[in-house]
Formats: sequence, C-alpha cells, structure tokens
Amino acid sequence: MNYLLNIDEAVDRKFLVTKAMRGQAEVGTIIHVMDAEQQGQAVIVYYRVTRYNEKFHDYQDYTAKFENLSAFCKWCQPDNFIARNYECFSIRDIQHYIKIKNRNFASFCLPIILIAAIIIWAAALFMFKEKLIIGIIIGAVLTLLVLIGVVYLLKVQKKKEKMRLYRKVSAGWGVVFE
Repeated sequence: MNYLLNIDEAVDRKFLVTKAMRGQAEVGTIIHVMDAEQQGQAVIVYYRVTRYNEKFHDYQDYTAKFENLSAFCKWCQPDNFIARNYECFSIRDIQHYIKIKNRNFASFCLPIILIAAIIIWAAALFMFKEKLIIGIIIGAVLTLLVLIGVVYLLKVQKKKEKMRLYRKVSAGWGVVFE
C-alpha cells in the first residue's frame, strides 16, 4: 500500500522501518527523511536514524536507493504512535507490533482457514460415508465457524497488541488502561 503520491511528501517526516534491507536501518527503527529525489522510476532517500542503538549512531546520515516509490513504502511506513512514544519501547516490542500490525486476511487468516477446512472436510466425509448430506452439512458449518473464529482472532490480536503498547506508554504517566 502506497502512503505517498510522490517522494517529496516524505521529506522531513518520520517513518517506521518495517522491512529488512541490507546495510540500512533495522526493522523497528524510526528514521527521519532528510531529503529525497526521484531519478526516473528510482527513488533515492537520505535519512537519519532518530535513536541510538547497537548498529546506528545518532546524527549519522544514510542513503537508500529504491526501485520505485512502492518499494520505499514497503520498506517503511508512517506510524505516529510509535514515533511519538519510541523511547518507551524496545526494538523487540516494536518488531512484534509490526509483525502483528502487518497481518491481514490473506497472510494470516487464509492459510489457517484452508488447512482447517481440508482437515474438517476430510474428517466429515470420512466419518459420514453412508450419510453424505450430514457430512456436507457438518463440514460447511464447521468451516464457517473456523472462518469466523480466525477472523475474530486476528482482530483480537491486533487490539491486544495495541493495548499492550498503550499500557507501556501509560505506565510512565501513572494511568492504567484495561
């Protein structure tokens, strides 16, 4: 998903790195885009890592080249919540948040539903060989229940992860979220 229409919109903004790229900031790092330019389809981004960690030091400039704007948007995304509260989280917390946040129906739900449906249908048709209609009805109902359950699980995981991070941030304020 593209968040920008052109690379000039990225200048002087903070982004959360969500995809590993060799020789660049690690996943979970906040970068500040200092400058950017477009050379044909290619995009060159000049950025600075906003917080010290083991690999990168503050105020050291980096350059990254991407095939196109879409590749840049896959590498990093704007995330105001993490950018504002970055000092409250560890890199591991942020990486887990990214992992949960990037889950969607196709990447998380669909594989689980397909595997469960195959098992359900095989078991239902095997157990009810003589009464095929009952096997089909049971298979359909159980598959529908798995579909609803997995979609619900995805939503609950995203909500729980966001609340976990809000609790970490609010612990410093003395406020408790439930």
